[in-house]
Amino acid sequence: MSFTGFGEAVVEFYDGLIADNSKVYWTDKRAVYEADVREPMQALLAALEPEFGAGKIFRPYRDVRFSNDKTPYKTHCGATVGPFYVQVGSDGLMVAGGYYRMAPDQLARYRTAVADDRRGGDLEKRIATMQGLTLAGETLKTRPKGFDADHPRIDLLRHKGLYAWRAWEPDDVLHEPGTLDRVASTWRELRPLTEWLADHVGPSEQPRR
Repeated sequence: MSFTGFGEAVVEFYDGLIADNSKVYWTDKRAVYEADVREPMQALLAALEPEFGAGKIFRPYRDVRFSNDKTPYKTHCGATVGPFYVQVGSDGLMVAGGYYRMAPDQLARYRTAVADDRRGGDLEKRIATMQGLTLAGETLKTRPKGFDADHPRIDLLRHKGLYAWRAWEPDDVLHEPGTLDRVASTWRELRPLTEWLADHVGPSEQPRR
């Protein structure tokens, strides 16, 4: 199935799920989710695969085991392709790339690279080229242990995750093939960041819990 845009009911579906996050609502609207959300997301990932690789759609169910919020369903549909991410929900489309959260071994490699003038300076230059993208990621409130507070890249050193994103509010393009162009062009713009992270941080080598 070729990607022609997300279904006309995608925003209404998630508006309703936010208002009534229950099994009753989900069961009643399951066909809408499949036709207007999941199937278009599968088609979008298939269209992107030749350039970016195979993708994965996240489960719509929340893990509530350790959360005070026991609502059972996610209020958006997200998918990843390597370091890249795309999400659709009631607030429209969001496209991102980078490392959302780094494991301890990744964080150690990241900070070593950022502290180095050559590699850290290269990251600063790459970030400066990403016009129209918002840099984000969880940060420490203070300096990380072992680094001076007046380090020239202290703001980057404080990051525990590093990614950038761009978003579009719901519009006609969300339901058209133009969404594919938005995702692909943004992921291409994010490559300087994701390639730096791949070169200097890489995947975690620690066993999964």
